[in-house]
Amino acid sequence: MTATPEGAAANSVIHDIGFRHYDGPRLGRSWAFRSLLLETFRGAFGLGRPAKVKIMPWVLVSMFVIPALVMVAVTVVVKLDKLPLTYTQYAIALSLIVSLFLAGRAPYAVSRDLRDGIMPLYLSRPIQRQDYVYAKLLGLGLAVFVFLAAPLTVLFVGALLAKFSVGHQVLGWLGGLLMAAVLAILVSSISLVLASFTKRRGLGVAAVLATLVLLTAFANVLISVVGMKSSGAKGSFFSVLDPYLLVDGLSAGWLGVEPLNSTSQPDGAIGTIVFTIAFVVIVAGMVGILLRRFRKVGGV
Repeated sequence: MTATPEGAAANSVIHDIGFRHYDGPRLGRSWAFRSLLLETFRGAFGLGRPAKVKIMPWVLVSMFVIPALVMVAVTVVVKLDKLPLTYTQYAIALSLIVSLFLAGRAPYAVSRDLRDGIMPLYLSRPIQRQDYVYAKLLGLGLAVFVFLAAPLTVLFVGALLAKFSVGHQVLGWLGGLLMAAVLAILVSSISLVLASFTKRRGLGVAAVLATLVLLTAFANVLISVVGMKSSGAKGSFFSVLDPYLLVDGLSAGWLGVEPLNSTSQPDGAIGTIVFTIAFVVIVAGMVGILLRRFRKVGGV
């Protein structure tokens, strides 16, 4: 047998397995990363999948957009002086639908790979373990952002039809998109971590939905108890335990807008700093857990 040169095992890539020779260009690691990201994004909406896979995500998209259409119709017909919900409040008000979307899409992104044991195949190509994690996280986060941005854009168009101040609405819409991006990366990282610990998609769906719903309930209970025993300002700090209340508070702290839930209003500049640190720590922690999790299942 021919001896393997030192270091060759670490840098080798499987290309030719004897079926058919390929003499075209090798697109490399960055192309593999983009392809995996795009596949995750498309899969979140069932694009390129059988019709039955498309039903649930698009039903949820419809359920999430229809209230915005109703609000626009009421605003234009009744001639209200403002939208019933602001751009930063909309996703928080309909957080259950967002949780349902995540519960279905996060397990779909990773559970199938874990169940079929194809991680070693991914890692045999010019792609590394962290590339897989970041591609899945960014792909799902992008899908959730588009999901959140759709009704906000409907509200924006409706506000223009109602002849509201264009400059004010543009700033509000852009602020809403910013907080939609923040919410998307936060809930996507949490959901992927939960989904990555089970190979069964059904269990992943239950784990993601139950966790997001229970976090909201638990945070609200603590806020109420501390608010009664001490003060609402101290109770607001427990909003960091719920991703939706956390982003609601960040919207108030960063943009100076009115939060949907007054109990999530940060207590001055210190409160805003605490909320911001909590956001960074949670996302960084979830990414770290994902990297550690896929180090174990990746076979390397």
